[in-house]
Amino acid sequence: MDMFHTKGAALLVEAILSLKNEEECRAFLEDVMTGKEIQDCGQRLLVAQLLSRQMVYSQIAEVTGASSATISRVNRCYIYGAGGYRTVLPRLSTSASNEGQVKEDSTT
Repeated sequence: MDMFHTKGAALLVEAILSLKNEEECRAFLEDVMTGKEIQDCGQRLLVAQLLSRQMVYSQIAEVTGASSATISRVNRCYIYGAGGYRTVLPRLSTSASNEGQVKEDSTT
């Protein structure tokens, strides 16, 4: 199923691509998503990053607070999905995602 076939979804992709810097990105995400949605998306990204580092589910759950269902879903997307995680993870700074900060930032 192509979830990007609607005008709204196409507009969302265009809006994300139009962002110029971190400040604009933070402001846009704050306006378009709830705090919980931002936290959930961030948690999934952290889970994907830890999976890419070959960390086991139990450690990921302990570090991020993610449920085994969330970890499993992210793992399926990481392995069999559209390739989004595999595209973005190598581009991310690793300094903001060390395990200590992950634990402190975890809200779920």
